[in-house]
Amino acid sequence: MPEIDIREESITSPGALSVVLAATDELNRRYGSVDDDMATHLDELGPPLGCYLVARENGHLAGGVGLRAIGQRELAAGEVKRLWVRPDLRRSGFAKLLMDALETKARELGYRVLFLETGDGQPEALRFYPKHGWQRVENFPAGAFTHHLATRFNKQL
Repeated sequence: MPEIDIREESITSPGALSVVLAATDELNRRYGSVDDDMATHLDELGPPLGCYLVARENGHLAGGVGLRAIGQRELAAGEVKRLWVRPDLRRSGFAKLLMDALETKARELGYRVLFLETGDGQPEALRFYPKHGWQRVENFPAGAFTHHLATRFNKQL
């Protein structure tokens, strides 16, 4: 029976950085160069308004997901960033475990709504989110960056 551990880690920890870089590498392979330059936003995935969760199976990196604030503070809106699960563990429930843990953490941080974006290069994500309570939306909160070709979702907490 695998031992699964999901916990918050500093975005500068080796585990969190490894997952973010693996996710970015995969996005680059699927879409070409990713143009949102996540490196400039890494500090947003930490306290006081953000976090990064890392999943391990039997002590080995399994995946991760981040959260950052977006829009005006009174909206209490957060954005999910870089959900990634190791390819050999996909379709085994890790993404759901990570997202459930992130939603719990988002509530603790005072968020009332979460947003995320994905695209046609991630058909599994386009199927996953609606199955787990995410609603498709046209826009993010004012002032929040989104890719013009992205499919956007939100979820009320």
